Amino acid sequence: MALYKVLLYYCFTPLADPDAIRLWQRDLCESLGLGGRIIIAPHGINGTVGGELSAVKKYWRKTREYAPFRDIDFKWSEGTGPEDFPRLSVRVRDELVGFGAPEEVAVDEEGIIGGGRHLTPEQLHHLVEEKPVTFFDGRNRWEAEIGRFKDAIVPDTRTSHDFVRELESGKYDHLKDQPVVTYCTGGVRCEVLSAMMIKRGFREVYQMDGGIVRYGEKYGDAGLWEGSLYVFDNRKAVTFSSSPAVIGRCVLCEQPSARMQNCSSPECHLESVVCESCSTEEFWCEEDRDRAELSA
Repeated sequence: MALYKVLLYYCFTPLADPDAIRLWQRDLCESLGLGGRIIIAPHGINGTVGGELSAVKKYWRKTREYAPFRDIDFKWSEGTGPEDFPRLSVRVRDELVGFGAPEEVAVDEEGIIGGGRHLTPEQLHHLVEEKPVTFFDGRNRWEAEIGRFKDAIVPDTRTSHDFVRELESGKYDHLKDQPVVTYCTGGVRCEVLSAMMIKRGFREVYQMDGGIVRYGEKYGDAGLWEGSLYVFDNRKAVTFSSSPAVIGRCVLCEQPSARMQNCSSPECHLESVVCESCSTEEFWCEEDRDRAELSA
């Protein structure tokens, strides 16, 4: 039986010809039979790819042969099969993360300029022992429904575009003189978010190096993380032990669950916690149900 693996990675570095990188990455993935999603921008690359172990290893090796990508921190996880990534998407965009503010991102060969201080999982624990810190979730709010750091602030963000509005709303101004640790799935969103926060007056900003993935690899469910980690592929969620906490609640019956389901509205990209018992082929999130009732 073939072993399937998933690679999650990013690299902030100046790229003079993003479209040439796109063509190379597309051809490389197609030649190896890999699926996934890769975004290339003038300030770097961000991707998740999956496939058979031997093919993923070749992809890892070939990508690292390109000098600007030689130091990429690839994060490996278990795949379940070809259904993890039934398609391949390789695109050039203005941003690696869709904050809607490409002008806020400045990079050099060392990465993001003006971002937060990186903390390893061990350094994070040392910081928490030394002084009170606030965890600040850098993901969409619905991702946090099934897993988050204990007592974390989860901003009211449906998409990454909402972070600028949230940061400038004033509701987090009380944190500007306090230590804040940003975190996200693999670290890429916090690279930009931490820099945005510093530009807006937050004075002591850290970011979880390697994101939740690296933290989970180190401490599993025996540390400060609670629940399951949402992922943007057909696995939907991954866990770090055989007995993770179940903190999600089904939006229909309120029973504990870590199962996520897409809204059936073609205009909506929101996911909700829906348990197996309540699952139906067609599901409408609360916001779309309310809109449908108002227009009826």
